[in-house]
Amino acid sequence: MQAPNTPPADQPAVQLPVMLVAEVQDSLLVVVHDLARLDGLLAHTMDNLMQRFTTAIGSLADPALAESAALDEARNALRAAVTELQFQDLASQLIVHTSKVLQGCAYRLASESMGQEDGEAVPFVEEVPERPNPVTQDEMDAGSIELF
Repeated sequence: MQAPNTPPADQPAVQLPVMLVAEVQDSLLVVVHDLARLDGLLAHTMDNLMQRFTTAIGSLADPALAESAALDEARNALRAAVTELQFQDLASQLIVHTSKVLQGCAYRLASESMGQEDGEAVPFVEEVPERPNPVTQDEMDAGSIELF
């Protein structure tokens, strides 16, 4: 029987210094952490922008304001901006997917190159997603959505 970290004889293998593997793994995990921070910043910014645009649209909906082409244009521009802000959900899905792939690569790299020590806990890692891109949205149009 073959050792768990030894590739089959018919597959090529590359020997890498342990320190290089550790540095690459650390770098991958730093990127995963940075992506999580980016996702949080993106969500916070989108929430703030949505609140401000909603307030602006509400202000322009006041019946006391006279109807004019310029006012209608401003309302339409704000509605379009709110619709475009909805890309945050798509961006978050892509960030989560990318984080899972990178984290899976980091743990697999460590496992394949360094193996497991007796008594060492194996990190829980979700399976790396098979789909290369979980988000296929190319553009955003106004319309209705159905929830559940």
